[in-house]
Amino acid sequence: MSLNWKEIDLVLEELDLAGAQIQSAVQSAFDVIGLRVHKKGVTRQLLIALSPGACRMHETFKSFPKSDKPLRFAQFLNSRIVNGWIEEAVQLGDNRIIRLSIRRGENRFLVYIRLWSNAANCIVTDKDGIILDAMRRLPKKGEISGGHYAPGETGGNERREYAIRDLPGTNSFNEKIDALYAEQGGALSLEALREQARRNCEGSMGRLQAALERLRAKETEFTNADHLREYGDIILANIATIKPGDEWLNADNFFAAGAGTIRIKLDPHKSPSAQAEVYYEQYAKAKKGLANIQAEIAAGEQELKKIEQRLELLLAENNPLVLARLLREARLLKTGSAKATSVAQDKKRQGRSPGLSFQRGDWLIIVGRDAAENDALLRRHVKGSDLWLHARDYPGSYVFIKHRAGKTVPLEILLDAGNLALFYSKGRNNSAGDLFYTPVKYLRRAKNGPKGLVIPTQEKNLHITLDEKRLRELETCRIEK
Repeated sequence: MSLNWKEIDLVLEELDLAGAQIQSAVQSAFDVIGLRVHKKGVTRQLLIALSPGACRMHETFKSFPKSDKPLRFAQFLNSRIVNGWIEEAVQLGDNRIIRLSIRRGENRFLVYIRLWSNAANCIVTDKDGIILDAMRRLPKKGEISGGHYAPGETGGNERREYAIRDLPGTNSFNEKIDALYAEQGGALSLEALREQARRNCEGSMGRLQAALERLRAKETEFTNADHLREYGDIILANIATIKPGDEWLNADNFFAAGAGTIRIKLDPHKSPSAQAEVYYEQYAKAKKGLANIQAEIAAGEQELKKIEQRLELLLAENNPLVLARLLREARLLKTGSAKATSVAQDKKRQGRSPGLSFQRGDWLIIVGRDAAENDALLRRHVKGSDLWLHARDYPGSYVFIKHRAGKTVPLEILLDAGNLALFYSKGRNNSAGDLFYTPVKYLRRAKNGPKGLVIPTQEKNLHITLDEKRLRELETCRIEK
């Protein structure tokens, strides 16, 4: 169940947010936000969850995971309220709507956190109530940028009475409620998430095991295919006794001592030699297919082992927020959100980046090995702030250094990428050469040019002499896909 109004008042009383500074905003899912606040030497992590049946805001004592892809609302909060000061944190009567009054410089913002199970939302307005953005944009309710939102208080003598839950333990109510929702918090509880992981992984394992059984039956059939070759030999040995239109051949089985007579099916429309050729072809196909079948079985068994290990790791995770993120990454958690589904489908379409990837410390370097990979990387896997390198005057790979926020590419990383760009180009045999490098945002596609061809602007020059030691070190940093 969600927090009632008395519990919300107690949570806010314990938090004492007035005078706290907001240091960061993180969105781990489309309905979960984490705010890190600091006051008088104490840093707290606030969890805002808008999940149906588990709407709440309280301090969380578990690590808060980041989303792999920055989400819109968190980016908005970071641009507006982060580094701001909370002047007031109150519940509007018994309405289960929390209002945070925030000052950042000369600007004033109001953050409304509506903790209603079927209509939860987080809405940010200016001091006049004009909506700047909402976690869930609801045009029919006017909860979109430019709309107006200013809920009034309710309560007084007609307040509905609720009781604060008597939870086990002697810690603060925030700690008790954090532990409770981790275990019983509806769709985002450990119990529900573990069941979701178990159901999906066991479903995948069941389908994989059924496929393996079929493959093993086929393997047995192909392994015992020697009789097909024997049929062909027996037909040719008895070719003189076969009459046109015969459907069966009864002959001595000279491949097995004492086996007696064997009965072989014939095609009445084929000559004996053609019929023997059919059996020889079936035998050859079985022998050739046996290696493929065995390779498929080995791959299937390896995949089954991976799923079993994944399930074991998921069930061992004790942080529900981390477990939810892991399930979303593996596309095992059905969120019911059209937007979440869209992102999952987009990830599925994109898959892993093409080309070669090298992880050098905290820096990721990606190499496109041909025009198709260069084009695919440019279209779907790099951003404007990523750094592009290419050998000057030689055809070859595009190399990208993925941007890290607030970081400048170190010289050693630039030299790593430069060596890769020269090594995977036609200038490799010269052992030295010049390179272009510039951020991706300064690349312009050549009109009517070949696939992947770009024209750089604001480029700089880098002279590289191939370093065999550096290349060997980079090979150990290559990411296997």
